Amino acid sequence: MPSGWPRFFAVVTITIGLSMSVLANSMTNLALPYIADDLGISAEASIWIVNASQIALMVTLLPIAALADIIGYRHVYRAGLGLFTVASLGCVLAPSLPWLIAARTLQGLGGAALMSVQPALVRAIYPRNMLGRGLGFNTTVVATSLAAGPSLGAAVLTLWSWPALFAVYIPLGIVSFILSERFLPRTTHDHRPFDILSAVLSGATFGLLIFGIDGIAHGHGPALIMAELGGSIVMGALFVWRQARLAHPMMPIDIFKRPIFTLSITTGSCTFTAQGLAFVSLPFFFHTVMGKTATETGLLLTAWPLAIAAMAPLAGRLSDRYHAGALGAVGLACMTAGLFLTAMLPPNPGAADIMWRLVLCGAGFGIFSAPNNRLMMSAVPRERSGSAGGIIATARTLGQTLGAALVALVFGLFDFSGGGAADAAKAAMWLSAGFAATALVIGSLRMRLQR
Repeated sequence: MPSGWPRFFAVVTITIGLSMSVLANSMTNLALPYIADDLGISAEASIWIVNASQIALMVTLLPIAALADIIGYRHVYRAGLGLFTVASLGCVLAPSLPWLIAARTLQGLGGAALMSVQPALVRAIYPRNMLGRGLGFNTTVVATSLAAGPSLGAAVLTLWSWPALFAVYIPLGIVSFILSERFLPRTTHDHRPFDILSAVLSGATFGLLIFGIDGIAHGHGPALIMAELGGSIVMGALFVWRQARLAHPMMPIDIFKRPIFTLSITTGSCTFTAQGLAFVSLPFFFHTVMGKTATETGLLLTAWPLAIAAMAPLAGRLSDRYHAGALGAVGLACMTAGLFLTAMLPPNPGAADIMWRLVLCGAGFGIFSAPNNRLMMSAVPRERSGSAGGIIATARTLGQTLGAALVALVFGLFDFSGGGAADAAKAAMWLSAGFAATALVIGSLRMRLQR
């Protein structure tokens, strides 16, 4: 386990990789109109530039996490860095939409490798009594990247064309790759064969689920959506059935028998769904309900991730000393209160009235996130850290995706019933608060369990 300067450079290495994987989608979303104009494609077709990476990420998270347990977290992380960097060069050179979609798919695969082993690497870098601090720092990196993504993307697009958005990852990836060779710790391997059939079943389960959720968000036909979601359920059932009968499963079902892990992963999923609902609905809420401009909306929204970045390191340190379940309950109580107060905003509030509510939401999420991750990682054996990290990343991605799809569903229902966008945006905020309250109830049950 590294210490001193080796630990510092190991943290720098995984910080760069984590920032790259988070920034990739937020900056790409901003560039879609410019890419569409430059390549001569429709706005609808340009969505696949984002979807390709998202689907590749979701489909491969669990298989890559399981592979990391077999061959080592360090090797998988370095492979992910290399693939992400090469794929970024492919995006820069892309002359057409198919080329760009292929490069973005490879970026998604690289991002899956980076994200799935992040918690396991943090566990390998930090001693047990500093694990919360390390996970809190990771949360800060994610929040800061989310906050900076739109601003950095806008700055790059102001000075250069859209390929520069992908070019910035090339030097970052090279630096991180070089540092990873010297400073990332070498961990023990779990010598077993890689289960290809489980990987296929896992990919089919989450691939069909993502297509189904995306279909809800984009108004696809009910028959197609039901077929995709039904197929996901069938594949998922087969996947779980197979995992329960394997000596070395890709997704270790037995860790869900540990109440602390099951409660924590469920709480986290509800929380990320609440945050996904809020992040997608708040721009509509501010614009249609309050009449804010795009610039004002962007500045207001920055309050949430900045509050996460401010609180997560403190929460991580505290979780090394105090009951992480209790800290999580405090954080979720703040987040829930902030969401309810935001939904109840008057028609013409001042900027300060809005921002302190969003700060309360972000601070609550920051207090919750690192202790929750610490509970989950501490609840599983060290040799299963990779698989646990894959499950955590999958739950986070699913929650965010479901939140965005629920916003689209709410808007569709209100449009069908004759309601306005303002009513739909407000309803989505109430739904977000409901998911946060559900997370608070489930998460509070952990306070009866041992730390």
